[in-house]
Amino acid sequence: MRPPEEIEDIILRKVFLVKLVDSMEDDSRVVYLERTAAELLNEDKDFRLSRDLLERVLVDRLTGNFLNAEPPVRYLVNCYRRASEEGRKIASMKDKNVRSEMEFVLKQAKNFAASYCRIALGTPDMFPNSDAVAGTNSPLLPLILSAVDGFGNNGDAAPPGFLEELFREGDYDSVEPIMKQLYKDLSGSVLKVSALGNFQQPLRAVLMLINFPVGAKSLVSHPQWIPNPAYINGRLIEVASILGPFFHVSALPDHNTLYKSQPDVGQQCFSDSSQCRPGANVLSSSTTIRTVMNSLNDGLAEVMRSLLKNANTRENVLQFLAVVINKNTARAHMQVDPSSCASTGMFVNLSSVMLRLCEPFLDANLTKRDKIDPKYVFHGTRLELRGLTSLHASSEEVNEWLLRNNDCKENGKFHFISECFFMTARAVNLGLLKAFSEWNNLGRNIARCKEKLSALKKMQGQTPCEHLQQNIASLEKTIGLYSQEESCYEAQVLRDTGLVQRALSFYRLMLVWLVDLVGGFKMPLASTCPLHFAAMPEHFVDDAMELVIYASRIPKALDGVELDDFMNFIVMFMASPDFVRNPYLRAKMVEVLKMLMPRNKGSSAMATLFESHQLSLEYLVRNLLKLYVDIEFTGSHGQFYDKFNIRHDIAELLEYLWQVPRHRTAWRQIAKEEEKGFYLNFVNFLINDSIYLLDESLNKILEMKELEAEMANKVEWERRSGQEKQERTRRFQSLEKLIRVDMKMANEDVRMLGFTTQEITAPFLLPEMVERVASMLNYFLLQLVGPQRNSLSLKDPERYEFRPKILVKQIVDMYVNLSRGDTESVFTVAIAKDCRSYSEQIFSGAADVLGKIGEDAKIIQEFRNLGEKAKAAATEAMDAETALGEIPDEFLDPIQYTLMRDPVILPSSRITIDRLVIQRHLLSDSTDPFNRSRLTADMLIPNNELKAKIEEFVQSRESKLRGKDLS
Repeated sequence: MRPPEEIEDIILRKVFLVKLVDSMEDDSRVVYLERTAAELLNEDKDFRLSRDLLERVLVDRLTGNFLNAEPPVRYLVNCYRRASEEGRKIASMKDKNVRSEMEFVLKQAKNFAASYCRIALGTPDMFPNSDAVAGTNSPLLPLILSAVDGFGNNGDAAPPGFLEELFREGDYDSVEPIMKQLYKDLSGSVLKVSALGNFQQPLRAVLMLINFPVGAKSLVSHPQWIPNPAYINGRLIEVASILGPFFHVSALPDHNTLYKSQPDVGQQCFSDSSQCRPGANVLSSSTTIRTVMNSLNDGLAEVMRSLLKNANTRENVLQFLAVVINKNTARAHMQVDPSSCASTGMFVNLSSVMLRLCEPFLDANLTKRDKIDPKYVFHGTRLELRGLTSLHASSEEVNEWLLRNNDCKENGKFHFISECFFMTARAVNLGLLKAFSEWNNLGRNIARCKEKLSALKKMQGQTPCEHLQQNIASLEKTIGLYSQEESCYEAQVLRDTGLVQRALSFYRLMLVWLVDLVGGFKMPLASTCPLHFAAMPEHFVDDAMELVIYASRIPKALDGVELDDFMNFIVMFMASPDFVRNPYLRAKMVEVLKMLMPRNKGSSAMATLFESHQLSLEYLVRNLLKLYVDIEFTGSHGQFYDKFNIRHDIAELLEYLWQVPRHRTAWRQIAKEEEKGFYLNFVNFLINDSIYLLDESLNKILEMKELEAEMANKVEWERRSGQEKQERTRRFQSLEKLIRVDMKMANEDVRMLGFTTQEITAPFLLPEMVERVASMLNYFLLQLVGPQRNSLSLKDPERYEFRPKILVKQIVDMYVNLSRGDTESVFTVAIAKDCRSYSEQIFSGAADVLGKIGEDAKIIQEFRNLGEKAKAAATEAMDAETALGEIPDEFLDPIQYTLMRDPVILPSSRITIDRLVIQRHLLSDSTDPFNRSRLTADMLIPNNELKAKIEEFVQSRESKLRGKDLS
């Protein structure tokens, strides 16, 4: 048995690959330490390695310039590895005392190896031939990447326990420069990596490093944790920060070519996406992308969670998130500059990570929502929220309120839930919701390009030329690229139902929390809007609505999602301009309802939402009718056209609700209670829109038929210039679209007039309304069955949603419905009074059409009877007009030029006008028609003196007529 000193010498020589006697050695790695040997000789000591010589030996080995020697870091790591191997060997020693001594020696050897490794990495110029060279990757990087892949026994991996001893045992000052280089290397390794590249190893390495206390502190203290905010924009925080490149990893296209990631996901996975339906390969690629992106976001969320749980690093994480968000607020703009803003890929990942961080307070009952402090919007110093458009309050109102209430929050400190909530709302607005919008725009661009391509191919078929062929090839390439991008969005975002459902859970919390600010889910709302609600950013609600709209287009995305709170919120606020100022935001709530509306009869979750929901049953119809009126005045330059689309959505919803007995009962009650209130305005605008849309459709049909005739005349057509032919062709195609759109909306309006007049006639027969209704019905009947009806015939009317026979039937049904409720014959008189369109022939012509299409004989007879009554009323009206003779100008209404029956004075312009005429005007416009000043019905001043004169005039003329009759 060898003595312990000899065993120790043998073990240490094996570990450190050194010798103190210059002898021939089989292993070329073994180095002769001449300096140490000389020192031992002078000290009269044995040439044996021992624990006492360890540091001298290491310094000599590391500072010497030995031929073929391993560089310092690699050498020290391998020393640690060999020490571990020797430790396994001595485990079988029988002598416990010797074994214990050798274990102690090897522990020291490891300790020295790790300690000097820290020195070699932290101050690489201390030792010659250093492998830790400035400007290159840390020599630890491959060891760490191998370690996180679980290949600990691999020669390229760190030996077991080495990294723990290197980082856990070292003090911060010695480890920090090592960590600093590692984080920079790991970040750089994923800078231009796409979803199909290797980001997993570097991300796992970051996770491993932050599990060391010194690693977490080093990360958030890194100069590139947040590069100097004074000199960076949104794009630079993405590429220059440590975590930014990890968030940049994505399948989504990045239009900044400097940072385009590889492999190209669109090219590799979806190169044929414009040519065919999604096949197995496309679906497989989508699944792969979704899987790897969830892996990325799970890892990033784990990094954030770990740092946020640590009180020493939490603040740094919140600062990083705030800088990323604040530097990228321009992503909310319609056009995003990719050189100054972070990529959509980064912000979709940020959205996904933030939603994961919110999960602890997204429980079913939202029990932690009271931790979300609304004062964060006023006093939070981290996010730039005060400049955002609010739901209702102006910045002046907020400032005044803050001064008046002396409302302050010390040091701007808020609970983490508040921080996380508001940051998530901002991140999702700039990320996930922006991605949905970009995907939508891609779809529009593809449709537009395909339409243009079709037209070019048609022209090429008629007049082939090289220039056209080049344009066709260019368009086909563009469509291919757009289609690849669209597929990338669908793979990463739209097919990720987990991401969408997490977002829906978050926005359910958002809406419930907002409703808490006004006192909870109850109606009617208070007369004044609390400022805490009014000052909330408008996009909080807008994003919630957008998300449901997009989710409704994704199969199964809404399955199992709690939508009652969304419905409650919409019912409460869509007709409440004093709480939600923006009419387009309230209109978007209608769009949500339309997307959720059941399409088929029978019970379903959506049907329950509309048909059994308490607030819905009480207020949905009322608020839809109110919004139909309110939307007349959106304040937008495009309001005239916008209102038709919005009202069309409302009309579709109302038609569905009319079929639900409880909603129909509520509707009838509203019509009775608000007969001269907002329901009269609703009827007025419904009639206005019907007239405009049907008239526009019919006029466009006439114009289109003229163009059709021009193009059919081949001789004349070929004489036109190429440019003129293109312009005329484009106009023809435009008319086709416009007719389809206008006619679709007109049909909906006419349908609604038809079914509502079955049970609600009183508002239509009011004095200020009845003449307009009669004129409208007469005019359209004249167009459809009068002398010009043949000019509206189309080869394929169904293509344009033009169904003249059905329209005639619907219009006749309205005549009959109103005549049944016309107990005082005001409708009959109004029909006959219409000089522009009324004639006996339109009634007989319409009756003939009804007979041909098999209409109910009873309806036809009622309609014929109404025609006879109208004929008699027309004769009587003519006699009365003859009796009056020439009417003095002062008795004539200045707008209609008819005899005033109840003259009133307008308070501002002082002009006298007939009460019925001005009341009809005020239904659509609350201003004086002569000077546009504000005007309401209660402001009208009766002109009693003039009224007396008019009555005297009428009586005198009637007396003269009776006198003539008697004579």
